[in-house]
Amino acid sequence: QVQLVESGGGSVQAGGSLRLLCAASGITFGNYAMAWFRQAPGKEREFVAHINWDGGSTYYADSARGRFTISRNNAKNTVYLQMNSLKPEDTAAYYCAAGPDYGVVVGTTPDHFDYWGQGTQVTVSS
Repeated sequence: QVQLVESGGGSVQAGGSLRLLCAASGITFGNYAMAWFRQAPGKEREFVAHINWDGGSTYYADSARGRFTISRNNAKNTVYLQMNSLKPEDTAAYYCAAGPDYGVVVGTTPDHFDYWGQGTQVTVSS
């Protein structure tokens, strides 16, 4: 069965960094676009970053652009999210998602994605 397993979350102080990983199994990883979303308590799940099937194209939410970097290694079936200059407002559960690669159209809403991980918690203190 399909599994997406996130890791790398934790607690850091504002200005710190974390690197999230998402390991995929049960899918042909290179056929899928991948994305990271996050959800804070009481809020809707929101888009963070997207990467196309071969890593050649990335797209970021305004809140992430310039601080976060999404990347992937298709040989390892893994997608990464490097998060720098973290802020308290980045505190949330972070989820990776796999979905069809629509080419020039970037999916930024949860309904564009078929598979989800269980999430990893990121807590940033001031």
